[in-house]
Amino acid sequence: MTVTTAHLGEKFRHVRLELGREKGHPQGDRAYGYDLVVPLEDAGNLDAKECVKHQANCRVRRFRPGEEDLVGRLRRKPGGQWYLDYGEGEDDDELGFRFSDERFVAGEYVSILSDGVMHTYQVKLVEKL
Repeated sequence: MTVTTAHLGEKFRHVRLELGREKGHPQGDRAYGYDLVVPLEDAGNLDAKECVKHQANCRVRRFRPGEEDLVGRLRRKPGGQWYLDYGEGEDDDELGFRFSDERFVAGEYVSILSDGVMHTYQVKLVEKL
């Protein structure tokens, strides 16, 4: 995922999420996850105002073994629900569970609803772009 960072504000970070422990993956699995390019507030929460200002640059890449990576955008629905948008329509969208309240800080956990199943991911990396 290539993002030109020269015009982005100081708040933009690369965030790496890796699958946490769940049935079938008792130790988690670093081969399943997401790379996000998003603006964060000082406490690690998503900065909604910066996301609106730089919507085209709020990017996501989903990676899974044996599948082609999906690349899209982190977007927000009216009412505040965050979702991962990979293309036209809603069939491929994934919902970020309570992303407005979550802190994207290394060691924390976030959940994403994908294909009707909720999965938990650990924040493994947060780095300035």
